[in-house]
This record gives sequence, structure tokens and C-alpha cells, in this order.
Amino acid sequence: MPAQVQSFHDPVTGTVTHVVFEKAGTECAVIDPVLDFDAKSGRTRTASVERVAAFLDEQDLQLAWILETHAHADHLSAAHWLRDRFGGRVGIGRDITQVQGVFKRLFNLEPAFPTDGSQFDHLFADGERFGIGALEAEVLALPGHTPACVAYRIGDAVFVGDTLFMPDVGTARCDFPGGDAATLYRSVRRLLALPPRTRLFMCHDYPPAGREPQWECTVADQRERNIHVHDGVSAEEFVALRTARDATLDMPQLILPSVQVNIRAGRLPAAEANGVAYLKIPVNAL
Repeated sequence: MPAQVQSFHDPVTGTVTHVVFEKAGTECAVIDPVLDFDAKSGRTRTASVERVAAFLDEQDLQLAWILETHAHADHLSAAHWLRDRFGGRVGIGRDITQVQGVFKRLFNLEPAFPTDGSQFDHLFADGERFGIGALEAEVLALPGHTPACVAYRIGDAVFVGDTLFMPDVGTARCDFPGGDAATLYRSVRRLLALPPRTRLFMCHDYPPAGREPQWECTVADQRERNIHVHDGVSAEEFVALRTARDATLDMPQLILPSVQVNIRAGRLPAAEANGVAYLKIPVNAL
């Protein structure tokens, strides 16, 4: 069954949030929602996710799932805000537990912080199937960018997270903890083995000069034109290219605040005795 998709682009972080549904008045899923965060002031806002919320209200959609493709390093998740507003369940790949373990150590989080994924309502296994109203969804584990990356195949559309970008941008970096270029290559080839006309929806777009942001293409487009992994690029060639490129990249601007929130399923850390929540900045640790 074809899925309807309404996408919301956040120009500040380059993130694209997708709403997936059959038709107005049915259940839906929201994929990768954004909580606005100003790093200079430490303030959060909800302007981006309120655009999504307005669409759900306008279309009389019932929020069944809030789906995270991974623990993002470039934006804070608004999953908790959406769940409080509309209900639904927050889901992520089950290997989020590996990511939680790494970052609990890096940020020296409170001893009681669990690394079993229990902050989320559901941890998806590779190949797991679930329903969104009349739409059937399937989970595809796609490690490489992070150990916990997944894509969601819903109807005739696949939401690929950061694994792939638009063909003229390429693929995700692999230098975060637990990332691996050879693993990412295998994950990308799994996606590119899908039927050529399969619609692929990106989680981000960082367009080259002169192009407006885009986030939808097909498997055929990626196989023909992806600058990193088009047909004919070997695993060895990709690993060499990806490793060399990653060595030149700066850390994402919001990686330190975003990861602390995103491994908590979009919740801020608990407020301290003075009523204020704090995010940590590890000094000389990365």
C-alpha cells in the first residue's frame, strides 16, 4: 500500500522530519522530530515540532509511533514533547544500548542512568514488522554511521536516517563511537538491493551551492549517481574514501547537547536541586 508522506525541513540543522500515514483520519508515525536548541543561550524551543503537531491536528491523524532512526548528533529529539502531546510510542533500534553505554561513560552520567534502552517504549529488532493503521512497516538494521542506525520501510517508502544522503552529497560519516566504514558499505548495499523504484527519504540534506534542500529520491537514483557508493564502487574504494573524508570533518555543532538528550528518548536530564536541568561538556575528552 502506498504511504503518504508529509515532510518538514528544519533549515537550522538540515534535518527533515517525516509524517507517514495512509490518509487523513488514520494512524500515523512521525520520524526524527526536532526540538530546537540554541547553544549560545542553552534554551529550547518547539517551533519546529509545532509545525508537525499542527499538521497532525489538521489531518485528524492519531499518532501511533514516534520513530527514531538513531541517536542523532546534529539535533535534539522532540520525541518526548510529541508523546506528551499526542500519545503514541517512541521506538528506536535495539542496539541503542551500545550507544548509551559509550556515552554514559563519556559524560559520566548519573550511576542510575540505565543503558538497557528502557527510556524508549520499544526497541526494534532487524526485520521486525509492525503496523501503522493499515500500513505495514519493517525495520532494517543499517549499522555503520552508528551501531544503532535503522531504516523504516513503510509501504513503498524507506526512511533511511543518516545512512544515505541525496546522491550529490553521498553517505554518512563513520568516525563516531562504534562507527565503521566497511559496515556502512554493507548497510548501503542492502538498501540499494531494494527494487529500483523504491522511494528513499533522507533525514538530512546539506545541499551543495546552488541547490535547494531535497530529501526524496529512488534506489535507482542512488545506484546511478551517489558520489560515494554508486554502482561499481568497491568496498575497499569506499572505505578509503570515507576514512579520508572523515578525517577532515569537524564535529557536528550540537553533538554534545544532542546525544545527552537523544539517548534519553528526547528527555532533558532531571532538574537538579535548584530546579534547573544541566547538560555536560566534557573538556579535552574528544
